[in-house]
Amino acid sequence: MLNKQKMIGAVIGSILATALAGCNDDNDNSDNTGVISPTPKKALVYGHRGAAGYLPDHTLEGYKKGIELGADFVEPDLVMTKDGILVCRHEPNIGGTTNVASHPEFASRKTSKMIDGVEVKDDWFVSDFTLAELKTLRAIQPLPQDRSTEFDGQFEIPTFEEMINTVQTENKRLGKTVGIIPEIKHSTFHASIFGQYKIEDELLRILSKYGYSKKDSPAIIQSFEVSNLKYLNGKTDVRLVQLIDGYDIDNNGNMQFEAPSLRPYDWTVAGKTDKTYGDMLTPAGLAEIKTYADIIGPWKPYLISSKTVDANNDGKADDLNNDGKLDERDRVLLPASNVVKNAHAVGLEVVPFTFRNEPRRLASDYKNDPKAEYKKFYDLGIDGVFTDFVDTAVAARDGK
Repeated sequence: MLNKQKMIGAVIGSILATALAGCNDDNDNSDNTGVISPTPKKALVYGHRGAAGYLPDHTLEGYKKGIELGADFVEPDLVMTKDGILVCRHEPNIGGTTNVASHPEFASRKTSKMIDGVEVKDDWFVSDFTLAELKTLRAIQPLPQDRSTEFDGQFEIPTFEEMINTVQTENKRLGKTVGIIPEIKHSTFHASIFGQYKIEDELLRILSKYGYSKKDSPAIIQSFEVSNLKYLNGKTDVRLVQLIDGYDIDNNGNMQFEAPSLRPYDWTVAGKTDKTYGDMLTPAGLAEIKTYADIIGPWKPYLISSKTVDANNDGKADDLNNDGKLDERDRVLLPASNVVKNAHAVGLEVVPFTFRNEPRRLASDYKNDPKAEYKKFYDLGIDGVFTDFVDTAVAARDGK
């Protein structure tokens, strides 16, 4: 098994090797397993929650759609049922992603729970349902203000194994090797219910069962926490992603930190409360991540932030497009940070999240053109993107 734990000398060697690789124009990233080289010719496209821009999140139909649209990887977020089955849902609470509220037989299951230090009130939680009970529910669109609800109530909640079987079947049918990039949701929360690393061990069992166990396997594991990634690093050669969150961006473009997007929650539990997610992106933080992971998945404003404008000096952000609202369209881009450069210097790949097409999510510089945003980030040399709109990301990448 490859041991990613490195002494300082090894990290320095990695920096030098990466720098040399960056000088080689012949560096090949065409391996159809989806393995990413340090300086890829093309960024990879990760279908965020399947094809979330078009179909409800985390459904078999959505994963198929993502593959059809050209994704290199599709992403299942994983949570655990009462009877220990991994299913694909974005969060442990499912009131906003399923039609559970319309099932009177489950009305008494509505409750409140603490997740990552924040109380989630009056919701239903996967850990209180057996798989058989979840299978009576159907997925709904979690962003009805932006996206079509025409498919609400049509698609089942899939298990992780059903998701893998669907991807592998589609790959065989289409002659592709689309990868999977599962995210472990709220490891500390699940450990409080099922025992430490129960969800991680079950994930590894399933990955091994379906042939995903090597560094070059078309599978990657993600988490916003740290201790579970370090645990996984000692258990598997499958590549690992340290996700890096943030709460908001202020008017000057500075990252804001607040629970649950303050720091990895396992840091909070361990008493490491002098750090935030932002500390992960310092040179020292990146070097530490490299000891246990292969990729960082930062919220995209860490790479290119934006600010508001106050041209009339009234102390308020200007409504640049005069639509009576303040959103991303009323912000202007700031110069890119050094995150990509610094991450590549220690041998980490960079795959930011999440790219979306809706105009209200695009800074004024992009002029309502989502392809312009992708191109801006591709020009930074990123290694991939998490996107709700796979087809747009592919088109922008391939110059279409």
